Amino acid sequence: MRKNKIQKISDAIVRLKNVHSFGVIGDPGCDGLGTYNMKVYAGALEESAKDDITLVIGDLVPAGTKKYYNEIIEITNVIAENDVYVLRGNHDTGAYEDYFGRHNYAILTEQFAVIVLDNAMRTFEEEGLLLLSEVLALEEVKQAVVTFHIPVPNHFIQNSVSRDEYKRLKKAYEPWKEKVKYLLCGHVHSCFVDEVDGIPLICTGGGGAMIEDVSEGIRACDINHHMVHFFTQSGRLAYEFKDLQEGCYPREGKDSILKERLEDAVKGEMMAHLKYLMFADRAKRRGFDRIANLFEALADSEYRHARNFYSVLERPKAFKEAIEGFIPTEQFEYEKLYKMMAAYAKEQQKPLTKQAYEGAATAEKVHTKLLKEAVNLDGFARQEIYVCPICGYVMTEEEINKKERCPVCGGPQREYKVFVAEA
Repeated sequence: MRKNKIQKISDAIVRLKNVHSFGVIGDPGCDGLGTYNMKVYAGALEESAKDDITLVIGDLVPAGTKKYYNEIIEITNVIAENDVYVLRGNHDTGAYEDYFGRHNYAILTEQFAVIVLDNAMRTFEEEGLLLLSEVLALEEVKQAVVTFHIPVPNHFIQNSVSRDEYKRLKKAYEPWKEKVKYLLCGHVHSCFVDEVDGIPLICTGGGGAMIEDVSEGIRACDINHHMVHFFTQSGRLAYEFKDLQEGCYPREGKDSILKERLEDAVKGEMMAHLKYLMFADRAKRRGFDRIANLFEALADSEYRHARNFYSVLERPKAFKEAIEGFIPTEQFEYEKLYKMMAAYAKEQQKPLTKQAYEGAATAEKVHTKLLKEAVNLDGFARQEIYVCPICGYVMTEEEINKKERCPVCGGPQREYKVFVAEA
């Protein structure tokens, strides 16, 4: 039977031998435990297996129910290769103690201490602050990482504990400040490094939740999912951020039986997505808006199912490199594949198939042009994109100002579907 990797803490001080490094994962379950997010967490656990232990610094689950705790523990115990310690986040409420034990504790190794403090409710517990002082006062402790979920006041974000709360923390460590090498937190679905009271503050929340904009200088498009390695270097604690590509954790997609079934599931769900959207269109044209709304919702649900199945298989490039990777497929389709299939359909006297391939090829050419523009993320300025709902041809604002009808199928401009980007 596989040993449980999740550690339930009963003692305030946990002493570990032969531990020289630890991996840190932030906020894996804050946005929910969907397969898409959990694949990132699984990749973080695999990466963290390079360290002696793993620390998850809060928000394992979206809400503190037994259902979610059981689910995240099952995933963790199956995938993790080292012992996993947990820090309570603001989402980790309810039955937390039943699964993970103490809110405040310290891990003492031969080379460093990791002091885990609960500030999930935006206040440091007195028990934790007393423990912090007690551990730092130990002669054997030469260097320590003080870790908590919600950041202390810093230069990057307002989403932090109050300055009065930080003063309480500072008062607890002040007599032994030289031992505190890092302050470590999560909560923010991004990452940054700052300095507080002369101590590096490391914020990491990229272990599963969707990456968010923090400021103009820290945008979601510039940050990948990630975890952090802490290790000793020449006797001193050091750290390194490690990006997790969205194609991380390929283990399950390598199972030949699962791979085939997952591919079938993706096809089935996407076919259902398409069928429901088409029926929604038919219902809308007949004036049954509520029926159309139902089928649009069902179509979106089927897409989410397909995304979950596909995420187990997918090995995409990093976000900034991904757009360029879509171009060759689009180019191949309009330059070769669709032309060849249209010619075959013509030869076989199948005019509707020929028409579908020719119309798609024309649209794919426009797709390629727009994707080449979008490679320059910051320079891409097109605010509105139009799609003909009859044949799928894509147009820009300049084109629709010149044409009242779709140049491919003749569909009227009044029916074009417009996609408007937020300013």
